[in-house]
Amino acid sequence: MKKSSVLVVIDVQNDFCPGGRLAVAGGHETVPLINTMMQDFAHVVLTQDWHPADHSSFASQHAGSAAFTSVEMPYGPQTLWPDHCIIGSDGAAFHGALDVTKAELIIRKGYRKAIDSYSAFFENDHATPTGLGGYLKERGFTDVTLVGLAFDYCVRYSAEDAKTLGFNVTVVKRATRAIDFGGTADATRKSFAERGIVLA
Repeated sequence: MKKSSVLVVIDVQNDFCPGGRLAVAGGHETVPLINTMMQDFAHVVLTQDWHPADHSSFASQHAGSAAFTSVEMPYGPQTLWPDHCIIGSDGAAFHGALDVTKAELIIRKGYRKAIDSYSAFFENDHATPTGLGGYLKERGFTDVTLVGLAFDYCVRYSAEDAKTLGFNVTVVKRATRAIDFGGTADATRKSFAERGIVLA
């Protein structure tokens, strides 16, 4: 793999795997393939959802609201989620079988109480950067390959933002799994095709 390529592994955490608080069906099945892929990349970055216990995206913080409904936030519509990936919890930890030793950087996102963060590059206001874009550009990376969880949320928005920032972007379908909430998986595939994001 060329030196200008980086593998970005999105949110392979216990709460997104079977038995977790926001489990993605088959999420754990991505781990062996991701571990294998890491051996083919000289550079690997991991991301980690990292929420305070009272995060505004949690349904528990909105009286009378149920998980998977939507509310309006100052930055736009926000899906409400079950409490998940709480800072320091076992649910926020990486899946035990994920090889974390190859990671050159771990980006934590979603730690600001008032705003959610699906993308590894920007929070959900699409303006507040995580710093990942600057890090990758300063190091001279041009090609970003994305894997992890979930295909139609954090992987999707990370891929779209990476493309907007000028990177060549590939998402490896077999190394992701979707929530597929109300057709979100199909919408993701359509978005990738329209934006020139390669779905390998």
